[in-house]
Amino acid sequence: MAPPDWATIAGMSFAPLTNDTFLRACRRQATDYTPLWLMRQAGRYLPEYKATRAKAGSFMGLATNVDYATEVTLQPLERFPLDAAILFSDILTVPDAMGLGLSFAEGEGPRFARQVRDEASVEQLAVPDMDKLRYVFDAVTSIRKALDGRVPLIGFSGSPWTLACYMVEGKGSDDYRLVKSLMYSRPDLMHRILAVNADSVAAYLNAQIDAGAQAVMMFDSWGGVLADGAFQEFSLAYTKRVLAQLKRTGVDGQDVPRIVFTKGGGIWLPDMKALDCEVLGLDWTANLGQARVIVGASHALQGNIDPHVLFAPPEQIAAQVRTVLDSFGTPHTDKSSTGPTHIFNLGHGISQFTPPEHVAALVETVHGYSRQQRAGR
Repeated sequence: MAPPDWATIAGMSFAPLTNDTFLRACRRQATDYTPLWLMRQAGRYLPEYKATRAKAGSFMGLATNVDYATEVTLQPLERFPLDAAILFSDILTVPDAMGLGLSFAEGEGPRFARQVRDEASVEQLAVPDMDKLRYVFDAVTSIRKALDGRVPLIGFSGSPWTLACYMVEGKGSDDYRLVKSLMYSRPDLMHRILAVNADSVAAYLNAQIDAGAQAVMMFDSWGGVLADGAFQEFSLAYTKRVLAQLKRTGVDGQDVPRIVFTKGGGIWLPDMKALDCEVLGLDWTANLGQARVIVGASHALQGNIDPHVLFAPPEQIAAQVRTVLDSFGTPHTDKSSTGPTHIFNLGHGISQFTPPEHVAALVETVHGYSRQQRAGR
């Protein structure tokens, strides 16, 4: 059965963008300053988010309610002049739609009622009916309309490997013992899980694109726990499988940039530079200048300040921001050609304990200093 055409269902027409700096940087086009957004920018560090979550009653109550999901996605944009919005959702919605029973206990993180650890449970896995995730696609459309062209909207998913970690472990893990045991003892079962996950993620991201997402991102949050060789076989290969299936054009006829972020993946940039995507995200362990040399003309780079910098005083935050921008090097300024571009971000998600005024200092410095760089000052 063909997936629903969310664009037709929504009867969409969206306002033109007034700030396309993020998308131009994704496309390796020159920008007047370095754009930025923050991983987990809609979240627990904002008091207004906490108030909305309390009204919703639970995390999933928040994520599955279109009005609440729209509200919290826009909250950080009311405070800070960020250059992109990212859908408020969770990476585990796809395995939840597979019937694994996702829940969030306060302070404990996500859990699945059912785990995937043996032949029988693996055999039952299938690409879920995307209609089970309609709340996500409805939220994408609602957010895009509410943005009214202010900034682009990013859709996202977990990577096939990262989803598999949660599906096998049943929750977050410190040692990944169960998922790695399955991978090494029964690689055939792991490949089966990953194939289903990859095709599910592709269908999920395509539906987000049809609903109005203007860029899409895959979070390979746990790719860095793999050994060399295992990363290429069990993570990178299935990231490629997703990318090969993604739609290239959005509902407004524009191209849809694709971002891949592997936490701990900087050491594999020589392998990742062959990925068929526009942007590679880096965590704080990577050097942007070195990454720029390795990647060359193939991708824009995104990242990568340590989120814990945001606990320092504002003047120290500003100094660290300048260091990150300087590490990337001279910005691309020739608007007649493509060249090396940088999207500023954190090296991972923002901490819930971050003072919002420290985020304001970060945003102000990124925009101000990156303009100075382009002016040659």
